[in-house]
Amino acid sequence: MVLELDKDNLQEIIADKKNVVVQYSAGWCGNCRIMKPKFKKEAATHEDITFVIADAEKFPESRKLATVDNLPTFAAFANGEFKNQVQTNKYDVLKELINEVASN
Repeated sequence: MVLELDKDNLQEIIADKKNVVVQYSAGWCGNCRIMKPKFKKEAATHEDITFVIADAEKFPESRKLATVDNLPTFAAFANGEFKNQVQTNKYDVLKELINEVASN
């Protein structure tokens, strides 16, 4: 399942779900658009993880939950706590981050 934030409530989702992986992106970001279908593909194969897409410009409180200084940034949370993040446009690097959360 992939949730696309329509309000700045990522903290609530992280607190409510066991495992969460977030793609921080922006509408103008070409690499974000390239990674989005790959992110959604991973969501389809990991039903135990909640996948969230957060616009880093529209949702500043959500952005504060990770160090987002380049896009796309992918952040992993488990049991309400930040675990790890990567700033990448490489599918293999994203898969490694997801596997870290999946093994929780």
